[in-house]
This record gives sequence, C-alpha cells and structure tokens, in this order.
Amino acid sequence: MDKYTKYFCIFATNYDKICMEAENRTLPIVAADEWLRPVEEEINRRYAMYISRLEDIENSSGSIVDYANGHRYFGWQRDEAMKGWWFREWLPEAKDVYIFGDFNHWQRTELRLQRNKEGVWSIFLPDAMYDYRLTDGSLYKIHVHGHNGWRDRIPAYAKRVVQDEVTKNYTAQFVVERPYEWKHDAFRAPKVGELLIYEAHVGMAQEKEGVGTYVEFRDEILPRIKAAGYNAVQLMAIAEHPYYGSFGYHVSSFFAPSSRFGTPDELRSLIDRAHELGIAVIMDLVHAHYVKNFDEGINELDGSDHHYSKSGDAGYQQYWDSKIFDYGKREVEHFLLSNVKYWLEEYHFDGYRFDGVTSMLYHHRGYVDFDCRERFFDEGVDRDAIVYLTLANKLIHDFRSDAISIAEDVSGMPGSCVKPEEGGIGFDYRLGMAIPDYWIKLLKEQKDEDWNIWEMWSVMTNRLPSVRTVAYAESHDQALVGDKTIAFRLMDKEMYFSMDRASENLMIDRGMALHKMIRLMTITTGGEAYLNFMGNEFGHPEWIDFPRAGNEWSYKHARRQWSLSENGFLRYSFLAEFDKAMIGVVSKYGVLGDGYPYNHMMDEVNKTMVYSHRGLLFVLNWHPTASIPDYELCVPWAGKYTILFSSDEARFGGHDRADITSEHFTTTHKREDGSEYYTINIYNTSRTAFVFKWEE
Repeated sequence: MDKYTKYFCIFATNYDKICMEAENRTLPIVAADEWLRPVEEEINRRYAMYISRLEDIENSSGSIVDYANGHRYFGWQRDEAMKGWWFREWLPEAKDVYIFGDFNHWQRTELRLQRNKEGVWSIFLPDAMYDYRLTDGSLYKIHVHGHNGWRDRIPAYAKRVVQDEVTKNYTAQFVVERPYEWKHDAFRAPKVGELLIYEAHVGMAQEKEGVGTYVEFRDEILPRIKAAGYNAVQLMAIAEHPYYGSFGYHVSSFFAPSSRFGTPDELRSLIDRAHELGIAVIMDLVHAHYVKNFDEGINELDGSDHHYSKSGDAGYQQYWDSKIFDYGKREVEHFLLSNVKYWLEEYHFDGYRFDGVTSMLYHHRGYVDFDCRERFFDEGVDRDAIVYLTLANKLIHDFRSDAISIAEDVSGMPGSCVKPEEGGIGFDYRLGMAIPDYWIKLLKEQKDEDWNIWEMWSVMTNRLPSVRTVAYAESHDQALVGDKTIAFRLMDKEMYFSMDRASENLMIDRGMALHKMIRLMTITTGGEAYLNFMGNEFGHPEWIDFPRAGNEWSYKHARRQWSLSENGFLRYSFLAEFDKAMIGVVSKYGVLGDGYPYNHMMDEVNKTMVYSHRGLLFVLNWHPTASIPDYELCVPWAGKYTILFSSDEARFGGHDRADITSEHFTTTHKREDGSEYYTINIYNTSRTAFVFKWEE
C-alpha cells in the first residue's frame, strides 16, 4: 500500500468516525440558530471534514502552526552544516528542471535539479563552488520542461521578484535573509468593538504623480492616519503582481512583497512604525485566485494545467480571467497555509482581509441570487474551500491570538464568523457589503424627500449578533473609474468649481451635509468595526485610474491629493475635521463595542430618527428642508443632555443653525399604564446629525 492509498484510508476512517460522533450531538452553531436545523446534516459533514483534516495535520506535524512551514523548506534555504544553499520546488509533473541566473552566467541547462518521489525537485549549491556562488541580490529563474514545453519560470516560493526597467521582464532575486530588529513587538491589535480601519494602497497614497514607496508611506501617510484617529491600516497590493492596475488582486508571487514599492525590510519598517503609533496593519490577502500569466506567475508551473488548480474550466475564474486554487489538494493547502503564516511571522502583519471569499465558497463563484437557505448548502458550495478557510482561521488565531481575520463575502454564508470548534469558519468579521450598495442605490434612484428612514434603519442593522460586521459607506470599489464615490455622486462636477470656502452653492451644501450624515449613521449603526478608503473621509474628488494605454500611462489619477484638505482654502478640510471628530467620539465612548443601537423614535414625516449608544443620543434629521424649533423627541434617560457635536457646525462646513452650547433637561411624562417616559426639546435643523451626551 503506497503512502497516498494509506493516507486516504486513514482519512476515510477518521471522517466516518467523526461523522458518527457529530450525528449524536448538536453543534453550537446549530443550537444557537433554529434556521439551521434543516441543514444540520450538511453542517455536520463540513465540520467532520475540517476536524478530520486538522487531526491528520496534527498527527503528522504536531500542530497546524508547525505544519504551515513551506516557506522554511521550499525555495532557497541555508544549510550551515553543509556550508551551502538548498533550493527546492514542488513540480510533480515536470520532466526536467534546472536553475540558472547571473551566478552561473545564465546557463540554462548547467545546474540540474533532482526529483524525489513526492515531486519535489532540489539542488544543493555549496559555498566552495566559486563559479556558482550566490550573492545577495543575485537574479535567477528555473528552466522547466513540462507538457507545455520548455519554459523559464519564477519559483512559487520566491521571496523577492524584481522587474527590469528596460525589458519590463520579472525575475526572482536571491535574498540573504538577516534577522530584522523589531522595536515594537509588544503591540497588540485592537479588540472587538475597537477596530477602525483605514484602507490604503502604498503606491497611490502619495500626492506626486508616480508610485509611492513603503518608506514614503511610513513617513508621510502613517502620521496622517494616526492624526485622523484610525487604529488600523488595511494595505492593498502587497504581494507581487505584474499589472499595477490590478489593484494587487492578480497575484503572481505569493511570498514576495511588491518590489515596486521598495525592499522587504522597508515594508517591515513600515509595519514596525505603525505599531509604534498604535496602528495595526492588516494585509489584503488574495487566496481566491491567481494571475494566469506564465512568465510571472505559478500557472502551469510544472507543465500541467492541474498543478495549483483543477483542470479545465473548474480551474478558471471566468469573471476575473484568472486561475482558481484547488483547495482540496494537500500540497496546495500547504502552500496557502504556509503563506498565511509567512506574512504573520516574517512581516508581523496583524491579520488579514481575505479577498474574494464568495468566489472561494461556491463553484458558481457567487454569481447567483442568494434567495433561500439551500443556496448555502447545495451542490454549488465548495466544501474543500470551506475546510481550507476554516483551517486558515485556526492557524491565524493559534499562531497569534489577537490577530484579525475579515471575510469579504457578499453571500452571507452562515457560520462565517462562528468559531471552528463551534461548527463555523472562524472569521472575526465580515465586510458589510450591502451597506455601500444601499447608499449608492438610494442616491441614484430616489429623491431626498422620498427616503424611507425605516428602510435605512433596517439595512444598517440587518445582521445576526454572531456576525461581527465591518461597516463602511464606501471602499476602494466605489472610488474606481466606472463607479463614483459618495462625494462625487452628491456634488458631481460642482466639486471642481465650488469647493472654495467663499463659494455659495446649494449642491455643495447638500452634498457635504449628506456626506457627513451617511458616514455617521454607518459607523454608529452598521457594525462592530468601521472602514474608510484613504481620502474618502474628506471627499476626494478624483476617481482612481491606474496608468494604462487609454490614459497615456498617466499617474494623474493614481494618487491622493492630501493638499486639498490641508491648504486651508477649500471645504474638503471641513469634511476631514468632521470625520476626525466622529472617529474620536466613537472611540472614546466605545460605540462599536456596544452592539446594536437602541431605537427610540422614528418620525417619518420629518425624516428624523433617534437612537442611543452608551450614554450617547444620536438625532439625525434627513429632511431636505424641515427645520423645526422646539422639536420634542423621546430620550432613554432622565437628566441633562448636552451636544457633543453637530454636523451643522461651522468647523465642519455647516451653518451653525443650532446653539451647541445649550443644555437640554428632560420632561417626565406618564403613560396610561402609569409608566414614565422622557422627552427633551431641541431645534431640529434639516440635514443635520446631532450627538448628545447624557448626564444624570
């Protein structure tokens, strides 16, 4: 019996045993949600698959943390005992493999690798072989003979890949890794209910027309994020990708930080500086697919069409024109789990936002209507992907207990934010992707006076208690060419002509008022964490358009114009100041950790909603014209209410229609049943959000 047949028999035995055990008990995920009772058998099956695979990993490696060490075995590895370097690559269907580079004068077929029975090819280069001496910075590739012919390729575990400025070709670069001296290892990521994310892209974070660097981001952008009050930065486009305009979502080298932004140690210094400032660094991790390029990526690296993917259409993401991982293949699982550990271990990232989770979870990639329970449990679901994601979350939290994992899943897969041991997938948060979609739909399709405040409330609070949600009004998706930011939808071309402080423009007044209110309602009702894309907090007027043939390879729109909010002459600074005040209040009073807001009053006629969080009262008047003196509103507690801030203050670009220094004392009323309720009277100005503080 060979090892693979033996393994399958062990796996099948373990799986059947675990299935039987699961049938005799109810998993916590089902016990907590009666809606899942009809699909309990399928949930048990997924759980059994996960436990069986985890047990196999633990039996073979001791723990999942010790298992995920592919980056310590493959690629270049120093052997001090033998005084030289090993190179290894998993290429099971390759017929012949060589390594070559500047260290051997680019002779393709001089240094042949040897294959073992598992399909791992390797070679040892001793230091004593002067002609083949590797030096820090040496360039290299592998020459692979497979079913697709002879090809020069970049290894899958390459830790640095650079582009030639003249030919534009990518080549792997040998790096002598030295211990980095971390200065702020004591940092811990924000707890649940504290997470405030600033989504950013290193390359386009600068004002200059060009590609920003890790060093520039560290020195110029991190202080801005800190001053704005955010405690986490979510970095896009970190793993190497050949096409800059892909936003980093067509990854070619999963273990190599993008060299267009700088060196590996410069990325480490960025993260170390962020930790010094109290800012967590979350990586946008792309395990949903990979670039189909041969020259730069891992597609058909061993010459077959089923190396890291399944064969044919099953391995192709037609909507993104990219390749899909085969999550059920053990070597692919090992590659991806090692990648998860690698960025946490080698670069001290504080967690991940997993991109494209919906595409991973379903064979149809999520392009269906999730209109019934069966959609989450029928044959369209990829069980192997569910097992992989559950293992990844287990690894993340076993390796570092405070690490953060966020799922970008539009489908709302039940159990995504439930712990693995309770039958879930194990994410800490899920992105609230319905929220920005709703705001866009509202702004596109309805007049202001037709907005339904009950519908607004329902969309913002429509989540299960177990599904911790990252709320956001807009992300990078809404800032791209082909879409519009909220600021641009509200103010359109008037942003280019009437944003100076001296101008009077009704469209600008409306746009700024609603921009502030939409963000305040989103952060205070939409979830347990909050996200903002860089520049959107001050209404950045330009869309994102990366250099391409259609714009003559211009960087004009692939940057952020910070000066718009910092020069003191334009109204963008008012929006930035409001965002800073909003973030400050939410942080100080622990609003995100308070769970659902408590609704006290909904006045559909005057478009006014009143809700509370931890001693704070939020009053939002969405009406375009109705400003009502001596407006009576219900409040939760007897005592005095003072205004912390109002979106209509002059410092936020408003009109100062209400006196924010005023004090409001409650009046006690009795109902027919003898119970009491309380009210205060305020000047309820149109298109204004008030935040009151209660004092006993």
